[in-house]
Amino acid sequence: MTQTETKYFDLHIQGIGYLNRVREVKPTRAEPFWATDIAAIFGSADNVQRTRFDCRVVGAEAQRVIAHAKKHVDGERKVLVAFNLGDLYPEPFTYEKGAKAGTTGVSLKARLLRIDWVRVDGRVVYTAPSSPSAGGTDAAEHESAAA
Repeated sequence: MTQTETKYFDLHIQGIGYLNRVREVKPTRAEPFWATDIAAIFGSADNVQRTRFDCRVVGAEAQRVIAHAKKHVDGERKVLVAFNLGDLYPEPFTYEKGAKAGTTGVSLKARLLRIDWVRVDGRVVYTAPSSPSAGGTDAAEHESAAA
């Protein structure tokens, strides 16, 4: 009897951005997990653009780093990270308040796979062990221009 091997196709996003809304989610019928929003930055240093990702944190090291970064985010400090996301998908929602109340928006959801480095108010507080897929040297140069 032969077994068929399952094949997967990966979708990964690599970049830098600011952490927001770090939280531990405790669903009633599932295991707790960490989540965060990342305001990813891109574009020209004199006209920086942002895209927000709502991320579920996966991987033991990423969870540990995010849990530690929570105190800095809660303290309203600038927490910039180099990140790798996977499995991006859109999720529609309806605005409940404000000028957009009643209209549909789209949230970009992803899994936060890895944090390459963390800077708090411009100071490096974490650097991940080396990895062949770890980017961030180029991103670190852009950070100084965007901050």
